[in-house]
Amino acid sequence: MILTAFSRALGQLSDRRFLGVVGLGVGLTLALLVAVYVGFVTLIGWLLPEAFTLPWIGEIAWADEALSWAAVPLFLVLSVVLMVPVASAFMGIFLEQVADAVEDRHYPRLPPARSIGLAEGIADGARFLGVVIGVNLLALVAYLLFAPIAPLLFWAVNGLLLGREYAQLVALRRTDAAGARAFRRRHRLVLFAAGVLMVVPLTIPVVNLLVPVLGAAVFTHLYHMLSAAHPAQSG
Repeated sequence: MILTAFSRALGQLSDRRFLGVVGLGVGLTLALLVAVYVGFVTLIGWLLPEAFTLPWIGEIAWADEALSWAAVPLFLVLSVVLMVPVASAFMGIFLEQVADAVEDRHYPRLPPARSIGLAEGIADGARFLGVVIGVNLLALVAYLLFAPIAPLLFWAVNGLLLGREYAQLVALRRTDAAGARAFRRRHRLVLFAAGVLMVVPLTIPVVNLLVPVLGAAVFTHLYHMLSAAHPAQSG
């Protein structure tokens, strides 16, 4: 079932709505990083005078420019580290479009889903990002203590998180909060396994940017497959 959902999601990656969400997430992330850098350089210009004099050294007129250039490699490193989590948070705002695209192609007879508003999408994206970062910071101790199996721990921890969050996202479009919780509890092993499958590509550069979109598509398929397999328990 999981591999079927994954295969169907991969087959739809060229969908313009999928690509649109990826483009929005990456574009907004780059814009944010550039804005932070410009703000940093501007702040340096405000705080440091164009020239000042130091005892025994004399006049210095290049400190602000030197700091601005020194910030370039720092922000390049930050862009690599923060690209995936920040892009994932931005994409989370628009993942409803991915679920809609999946349902339009594969489940056209479904009634319209509950619309998730922009404010709710932003709140969910921010909460998801905070949970992922927070849990991984707490798990960092375990990663260090059990370094030989750190990759397995990383997959397990984040597989649990991704399985929970994506299942919640897609279920809330078709049921209420209580129904979404019941769906997660009922199928927690399947959802955990699918979450681990989504975590593995996170370690592959560039490919990891597709994980939010791919995850939303896979879990949309899983929700409908599992609901069809257990109709008396769905909804």
